[in-house]
Amino acid sequence: MEKLITGIMGICLLMLTQVACSQPRSAHEDYRVVYHGESGPGKGKNIVFIATDHEYRSEETLPALARILARRYGFHCTVVFGLDSQQYILPGSSDLRGLDVLKNADLMVIFTRFADFPDEEMQHINDYLEKGKPVIGLRTATHAFNNEKNPEWAHYSYQYKGPKQQWHNGFGETILGETWVGHYGKNHAQASRLLIEKGQEAHPILQGVKDMFVQCGGYNAEPEQTGSTVLARGQVLNGMTPDAPADTSKKELPVAWVRNYKIGAGAGGRVFTTTHGASEDLLNEGFRRMLVNACFWTMGMEKDINPGGNVDFVGPYKPTTFNFEGYKAHVKPADLAGWDSVIMPGEIVKPKAK
Repeated sequence: MEKLITGIMGICLLMLTQVACSQPRSAHEDYRVVYHGESGPGKGKNIVFIATDHEYRSEETLPALARILARRYGFHCTVVFGLDSQQYILPGSSDLRGLDVLKNADLMVIFTRFADFPDEEMQHINDYLEKGKPVIGLRTATHAFNNEKNPEWAHYSYQYKGPKQQWHNGFGETILGETWVGHYGKNHAQASRLLIEKGQEAHPILQGVKDMFVQCGGYNAEPEQTGSTVLARGQVLNGMTPDAPADTSKKELPVAWVRNYKIGAGAGGRVFTTTHGASEDLLNEGFRRMLVNACFWTMGMEKDINPGGNVDFVGPYKPTTFNFEGYKAHVKPADLAGWDSVIMPGEIVKPKAK
């Protein structure tokens, strides 16, 4: 009798396994990687990261940041990538799907450049913003969209000057506080020290933050004109190392700021924007801590910010030098799953000429 019961239980288990395996996969699962936080102040909170830019390796920065927030602080983090026709991550691709996860998101972190997403995906972003939920924008997010030929979403484009006056200069200026203006200094030749703005030392986002150094070049930015509060300014350096001398011909422009946005009659949402965030910028502990703190602050969780909290990388982080000349190819989002996978695996290849 015992053998019979054991046999029946085995058959039932097999049947349950087969049923589970036969469940349809999400239509957009191939575009995403998910990191499940287990414990910490972020447990129960969902963060969605949108990664697709051409130069600064957002496909490396964002999963690395997501793993820190999930493993160290308990957030449920989903990273959505732009892909090519073979479902490999393709920097700058507008074939990005699966933003339906924004329906349950508590924070959207966006690092895109000149994107022209399908209408369905833009609708998910718009729905999220109309609810007044928090946003973090990194680097090229000031010019996140270039879709002026799409009559439905042209107002998101970075140079928008159309009839929707609230959307002047698109998503960048309307939501983040600044659009694309231009480089400041020589990108790839002049790094920056980030200096905390006088009077903002006690801001929650800057707690425990010190010695910030970033390698991607500066941007022209004047977010004060849109009512933003500057948290840090960039001191342009004559070189690419932390001890390089300052370029005294350059004034210190805003590189990190906060603000509130409001679309129509909807609720207002908190925003943090930085004009930096390239793959190698994340190697700096002070900069990483500022980003982690910003996630807490934008979600109204400033009381949970720990100035000495762990912001070490989770798993191997081997960033690719940011440029237009090459990226780690033949990598699928699933290759970045788990805590121990390398960010970023693969071999560097040059983009195909158009």
